[in-house]
Amino acid sequence: MTDKPIVQISYQDQDHKGRYVARIEGIADEGELTISKVSDALIIADHTYVPDAMRGTGAASALVNRLIEDARAKGQRIVPLCPFVRAQSQRHPEWSDVIQN
Repeated sequence: MTDKPIVQISYQDQDHKGRYVARIEGIADEGELTISKVSDALIIADHTYVPDAMRGTGAASALVNRLIEDARAKGQRIVPLCPFVRAQSQRHPEWSDVIQN
């Protein structure tokens, strides 16, 4: 059994938008999860993308987990317009404190 690579997640703030970036050592490509900020208390998860080189590494899940952690820490609610974030939120009822359906 091989270990999954370590996924590093960073956040880039862009005014009314934001972007979580996933990087893995040895892979030039990066994954991302983009958000739109409606207010200080409400954000929209717009889009998640992971390149083929990162598929199966857990990068997409790591992006969503970081989004959830940050939303909890800031007291925000998330509207999951992104199909991946929506699917993950349906698998994790414990996220109901931050997911707005």
